[in-house]
This record gives sequence, C-alpha cells and structure tokens, in this order.
Amino acid sequence: MPSRLRTRLRAELAAGVVMAIAAVHPGTAHAQPAKAAPQFEQRVIFRPSQDPGYACFRIPAIVQSTQGTLLAFAEGRHSTCGDAEDIDIVLKRSTDGGRTWGPLQVVSNGAGDTHGNPAPIVDRTTGRILLPQTHNPSSADGSSCAVPCNRSPHLQYSDDDGRTWSQPRDLSAQIRPPNWNSWYASGPVHGIQLTRGSNAGRLVFGVNTETWNGSRVTANHAALIVSDNGGNTWRRGATDSWPIATDGTFHQKPSEVTVTERTDGTILVSGREQDGTDLGHRTQTFSQDAGDSFTHPFRPLPDLYTPQVQGSTLQLGGRLLLSCPGDPDRRRTMMIRSSYDGGNTWESVDRGTVVTQDWSGYSDMVHIGADVVGLMYEGGTVDARDEIRFARFNEEWLKPRRGPDPTTVDRAPSAQRASVLGGAAPTTGRFGGARAFDGTNDAVRLPFRPQLELGTENFTASLWFRYTRRTGEQPLLWMGGIGGNQPQFWLRGEPENNRVRGLMTVRSGATTVRSASVSTTAAYNDGRWHHLALRRGGGRLTLFIDGRATSTAGVSGSVSRNSPFGVHIGQRMDSRAFFTGGIDEVRVWNRALTDAELTRVRQTNVGPSSNTTLWLPLDQVTAGG
Repeated sequence: MPSRLRTRLRAELAAGVVMAIAAVHPGTAHAQPAKAAPQFEQRVIFRPSQDPGYACFRIPAIVQSTQGTLLAFAEGRHSTCGDAEDIDIVLKRSTDGGRTWGPLQVVSNGAGDTHGNPAPIVDRTTGRILLPQTHNPSSADGSSCAVPCNRSPHLQYSDDDGRTWSQPRDLSAQIRPPNWNSWYASGPVHGIQLTRGSNAGRLVFGVNTETWNGSRVTANHAALIVSDNGGNTWRRGATDSWPIATDGTFHQKPSEVTVTERTDGTILVSGREQDGTDLGHRTQTFSQDAGDSFTHPFRPLPDLYTPQVQGSTLQLGGRLLLSCPGDPDRRRTMMIRSSYDGGNTWESVDRGTVVTQDWSGYSDMVHIGADVVGLMYEGGTVDARDEIRFARFNEEWLKPRRGPDPTTVDRAPSAQRASVLGGAAPTTGRFGGARAFDGTNDAVRLPFRPQLELGTENFTASLWFRYTRRTGEQPLLWMGGIGGNQPQFWLRGEPENNRVRGLMTVRSGATTVRSASVSTTAAYNDGRWHHLALRRGGGRLTLFIDGRATSTAGVSGSVSRNSPFGVHIGQRMDSRAFFTGGIDEVRVWNRALTDAELTRVRQTNVGPSSNTTLWLPLDQVTAGG
C-alpha cells in the first residue's frame, strides 16, 4: 500500500474515532483549546556601544504601523545624559514583531539643540504615522533647561511606514497659548486614535506645561491635544490647571501623561506626579467626551507604589496594563500591573509581574497582536539610563488575577480590614493571639484611607515584638513613604548594630526635609516579648522599650505628604526587607500619649479609645474570598 494512502486512511480512521466519541459524549470533539504557554523574551535595541555617535539613549516611545511594523523612538543624546543638550529623535524599525531591528535612523536632527519628547500616533485610516515632539535650545551645561524654558511643540509625519519623514513644523500657534510660556512637553509616550463613538478617528496625545509670570512659575497644566482631520490641524481639549503658591508649594503637577481608550470609549489619562503636597507619585483622571473635557481634576493614587517617573498604559482584553518601576523610592524593578475595573484601582506591587529587578525608568507599551505586548523601557545593571530594552510577552506570562487576600481586623473607627500577606502564621502573643512572620514575604498591609495621614500632628505608635535574628534589617512598623526625602516614620530592629531604632522624616514648605532618629543600646533579640513605642510630642521624638525611654529633639513638619503612602507591619515599604519573628497589638494614636497612658498600654493592653488611627490585635485572620 502506498505511504500516502496509508497516511490518508490513518487520518480518516482518527476522524471516525473522534466522531464516534462525540456521538457518545456530545461536546468532546469541540473541547476548549489548551491555554497558550507563557512567553517572554527581550533584547537591547539602543545602547551607546552599539550605536556610535551617542553617549546616551533615553525616553522610549513605540507604536505599530498599519503594515505591522514596530517603530521604536528614543532621544539620542550626543555628549551626556543631560536633558537639554544636543539631542536627536532617533528610530529603529522591526518588521517581525520586535524579534530583530533595523539600523538607527535620525528622524529629527537637533543640530546642537534639543529635539525630544516623542509622542507617536498611528492614523489607522490613512496609515500615516504622526510624531508630535518638543524642541528647545540647548543649555550651557546640557543638564537642564533654564527657567522659563523656551520649549515649542512640533510635528513630523511619515507616509511610507517610517522609512522617511517630513521636516518638523511648529504647532505653537495652534496648541501653545500665551500663558503656557515656560515648560512645555509632549508625552513622552504613544498617543492614540479613538475607535468608538461619534468621534471615532480622532487623534489624541497628552502634554504638560507651566505658566511664568515674569518672575516665577505660577501654575502647572496638564492637557489633551486633539485632531479631527488626521493631524492637519490640532487644538487643545481637556485641560486641568494647578496653581503654585508664592512659597513654591502646589497640590499636584500632573505630567508625562499617557492616554488609553477603554472598551467603553472612556479615555483613561494617567500621569506622573512630581513634588506636589498631595500624596502619591501617580495621578489620573478620565474623559468621557473623547478628550474635550475631564470628568474631574486629576486625583492622586497614594498607595500605587512607584518612584517619580513616566509610565505607560495599554488596554489588553479585559484588563488595563500599567508599566512603571515598582520601587517607591528609586527607579528600579520594572513591573507590569493590571487593573480589572478600567483603571479605577490598580494591583499592588506584590500582585504585579516583575520584568526586571535592574535599575529601570521610562517605558512605553504596544499591542503587537492577539495577546502579545511589547514593552520598551530604560534599564541597566548600573543605571536606568544604560540602555533601552524591548521585551515581548503574552498575557499568560503575566501573573493571573489573584483572589482576595486573607484579612485581619483593624479596630480603629471606620477602618477597613488589613491584608495578611505571605501566610503570616498564628502564634501565641503577649495578649491572646499574634502573628509569626517568616522573613521572606510575610506582612500585614493596611488599605489606604485619609485618616492614616498624620501630617503635622503628634502621634504615638505602640507594638509588641519578639525575635532572635542576629543579622539583617528587621522592620516592625512602616508608615508613610521611603527614602531620604520622603515623609515617613518607622520602627525596626537592627541586630547587627545592636539596637532597635525609630526614625521620623518630615517635610515642610516646598523643599525642606528633616529627619530625627532615636535608638536603644541593645537589639532585644532574645526571643522574648518586648514592648516598643515611638512618640512625637512636646517637641521631642521619644522611643520606649519595656517602659524605658530614650529621647531626642524632634523636628517640625509633615510625616505624610508628597510621597507614596503605605502602612506595613513586618515589611519595608519597598519589600527589600521582611521581619522574622512575632508581632502583636500594633496601635497608632494621632496624639502624644502620656507616660502613664503608655504604662497602662504596656501592662494591661488597655489604651485610650479616642484618637485611634489604627489598631491591629493580629489575633484572628479571615480567609480571603
């Protein structure tokens, strides 16, 4: 029998068997296909050593053309990594979904000045690729643009899939009004073309700007720029403005705006928040009229942990993605986080998917096809500006959506239950039950609520702990931000330094940051329960250990402003240290307790019922769900 005939008969027999099975078990022949395997790969696409003539590449932006070509833009900085030196906008193209990349092209030649902030948009009706950008004269030292900074919006386009480009044309007359006369920045991140509603086809990108009154900057502005004729003309759409006080303080400075059209047609507008007195390093709003207005002013996201850095959003099926570093203090640990409610809430860092633990900074994302996403980001083992990488991943590579965490009660008024992470186990406490932490990933985290912001108030924190560790940082209670410039206070064991320490960092005015710390003269790592309290009051910061006090001069200012805000038990805010041992009865009051009141708390576990900011007995945990 010829081999081709045998092959055909085998196929027919197999089909007959499948049909027979289907007759007995209806639906079997139409079983659901197997899930795709997780996929992740990445490569470097811009690096000075492989692209001579440039000292640094920064500010990635990426789109996919109507022909399926990926266009990866960046700023090519000739001499240094400074923001205001001789900078070109450069491009690399990929015709195979980002697996290989063509040679570097110069799209916009700075010729000694700064051409940057690429915000590419693809018009899917015409195929034209538009490139909004910003120009300014270079500064004497190249590091930063002098204030007021003379920056102007420009536009280029390509009608041949990014091979050649028009000369930049100045858009100032259309989209830079007279009072936007200082800083002006497009993107930097891809813009979008709307696909839904009566304004389908509209092109949209974001800008942030400043107003100069002749002597100082008086206002910050974030806005959407729109075009209804394929980019021939542009106009300002939704605008949100924030005044700057004479002392230099302001609530928010929404900047480096990324826009995404949700499945319901609403535009999510997410931005970087820089040095405002409101809590958080990210801020966002929405537009439900195709970018003509915002539904409300930008609102900060206090418990979305990220440093002050640009980020990117992208719709992928039933979830929205956010790319930005997950370390709330420094630019490192690039991460993808998801939102399952249209951007109203975002996954916490312990639920996000880590791309790299290296230093990492600006990023942009592109939908390549099906469930595959491309991520272009700044990264490096030494500095976030070492190189620009491109990663490909599919949805299966992202962490699956996780159900609710176990919780424990917070007995403070109007408090929500706290999340118990990592499986912190029950143990016998100083008063009833407590939690044992394994030093790996166990922690208790409180959901944000405004009552946790202690601001300039006096406060008292109290808890019980026991441990035996001889090495490593042992965080007990962390409240606020992290890093040398972020308001916060914390309590931790430092056995290698033979001490237990409390620290408070405050901020006042626009720039003044002060810290005060106080510590014991022993590590108290003897495996027995010890009572620890930190009190701010009477102009002093006092640490109590088993009733013995050590005090230092306090510092005036707010312990909760400007920075991301979290409350963690047994964990550093940046997840780089975890406690090993037991913790019980964690309480914070928004006033300074007297010595007598603290003695009563220590001896009887009875404290003032008023002024309670948080109270975690840690004696019972309820399963999530």
